[in-house]
Amino acid sequence: MINKSFGYLILAIFSVSAGSAQPADKPNSNYAKPELYYEIFRVDSTLFNAFNNCDSDTYRKFFTDDLEFYHDLGGLSVGIKIEMQEFSEMCARGTHIRRELVKGSLEVYPIKNYGAIEIGVHRFFHTNKGQQEKPSGTYKFIDIWQKKDGRWKISRVISYGHGNMKNE
Repeated sequence: MINKSFGYLILAIFSVSAGSAQPADKPNSNYAKPELYYEIFRVDSTLFNAFNNCDSDTYRKFFTDDLEFYHDLGGLSVGIKIEMQEFSEMCARGTHIRRELVKGSLEVYPIKNYGAIEIGVHRFFHTNKGQQEKPSGTYKFIDIWQKKDGRWKISRVISYGHGNMKNE
Protein backbone atom coordinates (compact mmCIF):
# COMPACT_ATOMS: atom_id res chain seq x y z
CA MET A 1 0.00 0.00 0.00
CA ILE A 2 2.77 2.44 0.90
CA ASN A 3 4.63 1.64 -2.32
CA LYS A 4 1.49 2.31 -4.41
CA SER A 5 0.87 5.62 -2.64
CA PHE A 6 4.48 6.60 -3.15
CA GLY A 7 4.22 5.64 -6.83
CA TYR A 8 1.15 7.84 -7.31
CA LEU A 9 2.92 10.72 -5.60
CA ILE A 10 5.92 10.34 -7.90
CA LEU A 11 3.64 10.22 -10.97
CA ALA A 12 1.81 13.35 -9.82
CA ILE A 13 5.07 15.20 -9.19
CA PHE A 14 6.44 14.11 -12.58
CA SER A 15 3.24 15.23 -14.26
CA VAL A 16 3.51 18.69 -12.76
CA SER A 17 7.20 18.96 -13.62
CA ALA A 18 6.52 17.74 -17.18
CA GLY A 19 4.75 20.97 -18.03
CA SER A 20 1.40 20.92 -16.35
CA ALA A 21 0.80 23.87 -14.07
CA GLN A 22 -1.82 22.09 -12.02
CA PRO A 23 -1.55 18.99 -9.86
CA ALA A 24 -3.14 15.77 -11.01
CA ASP A 25 -6.81 15.45 -10.16
CA LYS A 26 -7.90 12.44 -8.21
CA PRO A 27 -9.29 9.78 -10.53
CA ASN A 28 -12.93 8.91 -10.19
CA SER A 29 -13.26 5.20 -9.45
CA ASN A 30 -15.95 4.93 -12.14
CA TYR A 31 -13.33 5.60 -14.78
CA ALA A 32 -9.99 3.87 -15.07
CA LYS A 33 -7.83 2.35 -12.40
CA PRO A 34 -5.66 5.04 -10.79
CA GLU A 35 -2.55 3.71 -12.55
CA LEU A 36 -4.10 4.22 -16.00
CA TYR A 37 -5.54 7.61 -15.04
CA TYR A 38 -2.16 8.93 -13.90
CA GLU A 39 -0.39 7.36 -16.88
CA ILE A 40 -2.69 9.21 -19.30
CA PHE A 41 -2.45 12.40 -17.22
CA ARG A 42 1.35 12.16 -17.48
CA VAL A 43 1.47 11.59 -21.26
CA ASP A 44 -1.10 14.36 -21.80
CA SER A 45 1.07 16.72 -19.72
CA THR A 46 4.22 15.78 -21.63
CA LEU A 47 2.47 16.13 -24.99
CA PHE A 48 1.20 19.59 -24.18
CA ASN A 49 4.48 20.69 -22.68
CA ALA A 50 5.89 20.00 -26.16
CA PHE A 51 2.91 21.84 -27.74
CA ASN A 52 3.31 24.85 -25.45
CA ASN A 53 7.04 25.06 -26.25
CA CYS A 54 6.80 24.36 -30.00
CA ASP A 55 8.94 21.25 -29.55
CA SER A 56 8.02 19.47 -32.78
CA ASP A 57 10.30 16.46 -32.23
CA THR A 58 8.66 15.56 -28.91
CA TYR A 59 5.18 16.53 -30.11
CA ARG A 60 5.46 14.16 -33.11
CA LYS A 61 6.25 11.17 -30.87
CA PHE A 62 2.75 11.25 -29.38
CA PHE A 63 0.77 10.52 -32.58
CA THR A 64 0.25 7.50 -34.81
CA ASP A 65 1.01 7.90 -38.50
CA ASP A 66 -2.67 7.35 -39.36
CA LEU A 67 -3.89 10.07 -36.98
CA GLU A 68 -7.44 11.27 -37.59
CA PHE A 69 -8.23 14.72 -36.18
CA TYR A 70 -11.89 15.70 -36.08
CA HIS A 71 -12.53 19.40 -35.40
CA ASP A 72 -16.09 20.70 -35.22
CA LEU A 73 -15.21 23.89 -37.12
CA GLY A 74 -12.16 22.77 -39.12
CA GLY A 75 -13.41 19.38 -40.27
CA LEU A 76 -11.41 16.20 -40.62
CA SER A 77 -7.68 15.99 -41.25
CA VAL A 78 -6.05 12.60 -41.77
CA GLY A 79 -2.40 11.70 -41.25
CA ILE A 80 0.41 12.91 -39.08
CA LYS A 81 1.91 14.97 -41.93
CA ILE A 82 -1.03 17.39 -41.88
CA GLU A 83 -0.92 17.73 -38.09
CA MET A 84 2.82 18.42 -38.12
CA GLN A 85 2.50 20.92 -40.95
CA GLU A 86 -0.23 22.81 -39.08
CA PHE A 87 1.80 22.64 -35.86
CA SER A 88 4.92 24.01 -37.62
CA GLU A 89 2.93 26.82 -39.24
CA MET A 90 1.36 27.74 -35.90
CA CYS A 91 4.77 27.93 -34.24
CA ALA A 92 6.28 29.92 -37.13
CA ARG A 93 3.59 32.63 -37.05
CA GLY A 94 5.11 34.22 -33.96
CA THR A 95 1.90 33.91 -31.99
CA HIS A 96 2.51 31.80 -28.92
CA ILE A 97 -0.32 29.41 -28.03
CA ARG A 98 -0.49 27.70 -24.66
CA ARG A 99 -2.85 24.90 -23.65
CA GLU A 100 -3.95 24.20 -20.10
CA LEU A 101 -6.05 21.26 -18.95
CA VAL A 102 -9.05 22.45 -16.91
CA LYS A 103 -8.65 21.06 -13.42
CA GLY A 104 -11.26 18.46 -12.54
CA SER A 105 -12.29 17.83 -16.16
CA LEU A 106 -10.15 14.80 -16.98
CA GLU A 107 -11.84 11.42 -17.47
CA VAL A 108 -10.00 8.27 -18.50
CA TYR A 109 -11.55 5.00 -19.63
CA PRO A 110 -9.70 1.84 -20.67
CA ILE A 111 -10.12 0.31 -24.12
CA LYS A 112 -9.52 -3.43 -23.90
CA ASN A 113 -6.52 -4.62 -25.90
CA TYR A 114 -5.91 -1.15 -27.32
CA GLY A 115 -5.36 1.70 -24.87
CA ALA A 116 -7.54 4.39 -23.37
CA ILE A 117 -10.07 7.13 -23.99
CA GLU A 118 -9.23 10.54 -22.56
CA ILE A 119 -12.03 13.09 -22.23
CA GLY A 120 -11.60 16.57 -20.89
CA VAL A 121 -11.83 20.30 -21.22
CA HIS A 122 -8.88 22.51 -22.03
CA ARG A 123 -8.29 26.22 -22.17
CA PHE A 124 -6.08 27.96 -24.70
CA PHE A 125 -4.16 31.22 -24.37
CA HIS A 126 -2.59 33.33 -27.13
CA THR A 127 0.28 35.77 -26.92
CA ASN A 128 0.75 38.02 -29.93
CA LYS A 129 4.13 39.67 -30.47
CA GLY A 130 4.61 42.55 -28.05
CA GLN A 131 1.42 41.80 -26.12
CA GLN A 132 0.52 40.01 -22.92
CA GLU A 133 -1.03 36.56 -22.91
CA LYS A 134 -4.82 36.48 -23.26
CA PRO A 135 -7.31 33.62 -22.91
CA SER A 136 -8.67 32.59 -26.29
CA GLY A 137 -11.18 29.89 -25.45
CA THR A 138 -12.23 26.83 -23.50
CA TYR A 139 -13.11 23.70 -25.45
CA LYS A 140 -13.82 19.98 -25.08
CA PHE A 141 -11.75 17.10 -26.42
CA ILE A 142 -11.66 13.33 -26.72
CA ASP A 143 -8.36 11.57 -27.42
CA ILE A 144 -8.05 7.90 -28.25
CA TRP A 145 -4.70 6.67 -26.96
CA GLN A 146 -3.09 3.51 -28.32
CA LYS A 147 -0.50 1.71 -26.22
CA LYS A 148 1.85 -0.22 -28.46
CA ASP A 149 5.28 -1.55 -27.56
CA GLY A 150 5.01 0.23 -24.21
CA ARG A 151 4.46 3.68 -25.76
CA TRP A 152 1.33 5.81 -25.72
CA LYS A 153 0.28 7.53 -28.95
CA ILE A 154 -2.91 9.30 -29.95
CA SER A 155 -4.65 7.75 -32.94
CA ARG A 156 -7.85 9.84 -32.93
CA VAL A 157 -8.66 13.35 -31.70
CA ILE A 158 -12.08 14.92 -31.47
CA SER A 159 -12.01 18.62 -30.67
CA TYR A 160 -15.38 20.27 -30.21
CA GLY A 161 -17.44 22.92 -28.50
CA HIS A 162 -15.74 25.79 -30.29
CA GLY A 163 -19.06 27.42 -31.13
CA ASN A 164 -20.82 26.59 -27.88
CA MET A 165 -18.36 27.11 -25.06
CA LYS A 166 -17.51 30.41 -23.46
CA ASN A 167 -14.63 32.12 -25.19
CA GLU A 168 -12.79 34.46 -22.90
